[in-house]
Amino acid sequence: MSNLPFPNEPMAPHIGLEITGLDLNALDDDTTAALRQAFNDRHVLVIRDQDMTPEQQVRFAERIGEPDIYPLLNGIDGFPMVTPIIKEPEERNNFGGLWHSDTTYMEKPPMATMLLAREIPPVGGDTLFASQVAAYEALSDGMKAMLAPLRAINSSAKANATKTREDRVKGDDAKKEFTSCHPVVRTHPETGKKALYLNVGHTVRFDGFTEEESAPLLGWLHQHQCREEFQCRVRWREGTLVMWDNRAAMHYPVNDYHGHRREMHRITLKGGTVT
Repeated sequence: MSNLPFPNEPMAPHIGLEITGLDLNALDDDTTAALRQAFNDRHVLVIRDQDMTPEQQVRFAERIGEPDIYPLLNGIDGFPMVTPIIKEPEERNNFGGLWHSDTTYMEKPPMATMLLAREIPPVGGDTLFASQVAAYEALSDGMKAMLAPLRAINSSAKANATKTREDRVKGDDAKKEFTSCHPVVRTHPETGKKALYLNVGHTVRFDGFTEEESAPLLGWLHQHQCREEFQCRVRWREGTLVMWDNRAAMHYPVNDYHGHRREMHRITLKGGTVT
């Protein structure tokens, strides 16, 4: 994107922008505004070579939005909004290891997630992202018309998602079930673009329909919304910060690095009502 005041390179036709030569600890207002523009346009920002303490990570997050506490995991000592996402060498499951948008089971899901790489495996552990704006725009007019009035029930207790969180959830929240009902097609509050807003990890059924009735269409949509032509792939390096728009993108952390440790520090930013 040639109009931005820092070096950058698009990662794929519809999604992703890799940024270099930028120190997130020393941002002015104009550069912050440019980052927000790029974030809205490209859904995923990959910002390399960041040396940040947890305090600095929180401070940067506050320039973009309002940090929130993740409902199912504890934060690090002294910084409850910074959630460690760790996979130890002996573990087989990875946290959130399926296509999803973060916590769509909440009444007001997060607008964005920031993930900072602290320790990564020697190879593997990439993250895939898929533009849900591109996925919506690729639908036929008939499918868009059919989906327009539909809402979907989302649950934190859906089996596909809970198995990726086992042994990580904190105390009483392990027993909680969070549920929400959101439009299947949402309108981005800043760009006005429409995007699919459902995912295999959390979406249980269409509102007013049974799970059995919902399954055929949900299955087709889940396959459609993560097609390769909507994707970009992030290869992590220590010090890479990735920020993605949960209102316009899904993600999938690839679980191909058994025997190696991976630690990321995550901050989510508060969102609003889904419309």
